[in-house]
Amino acid sequence: MAFATSPALTVGFDLDMTLIDSRPGIRACYQALSERTGTYIDADLAVTRLGPPLADELVHWFPEDEIAAVGELYRSMYPTIAVAATPALPGAREAIDAVRAAGGRAIVVTAKYEPNAKLHLEHLGMEPDAVIGDLWAEQKALALREHGAAVYVGDHTGDVRGARTAAAVSVAVATGPCSPEELTTAGADVVLGDLTEFPGWLAGYRPARA
Repeated sequence: MAFATSPALTVGFDLDMTLIDSRPGIRACYQALSERTGTYIDADLAVTRLGPPLADELVHWFPEDEIAAVGELYRSMYPTIAVAATPALPGAREAIDAVRAAGGRAIVVTAKYEPNAKLHLEHLGMEPDAVIGDLWAEQKALALREHGAAVYVGDHTGDVRGARTAAAVSVAVATGPCSPEELTTAGADVVLGDLTEFPGWLAGYRPARA
């Protein structure tokens, strides 16, 4: 009886550098922000360390007391500059489809500002069951637990920490700034080259049941 009433599998996905290659759009947005504020930003360097919250990057270029205002400016510029320039990563749509085909739910849990995260997904025609933004690393466990996610897929060691904090299986993809070795050392249960390998992994996944 307990088996028959168990909830459907829920899989969480990170967004930047997991489902989408946000480097072109973010690079363009940082360049525009630099022009707007008159402050030098090395956009090429900034896009090599995507994952943490926006404020963690802005602190390299702006005084601490300006971070909040500059962050608001960046977010307001983002939709018209970054969204159309950002493609899906290989296998992203197929990964979400694989979860659905298995009778599960696919959610997105990201550190990105939630309205902008939704714009990316809408632009690319990807429709997860829920999108939760503004959560980084261990904070992601809040949403993963709330939605009962058994698996969390991400590209950063922060995503691994979020999965482990939520007691979810950590599936890491080496499509972001962290190497396979870094992801393994951080505690990832599985490391894939990219999301094209995810449907095959999911087909063999057997969730632990109480």
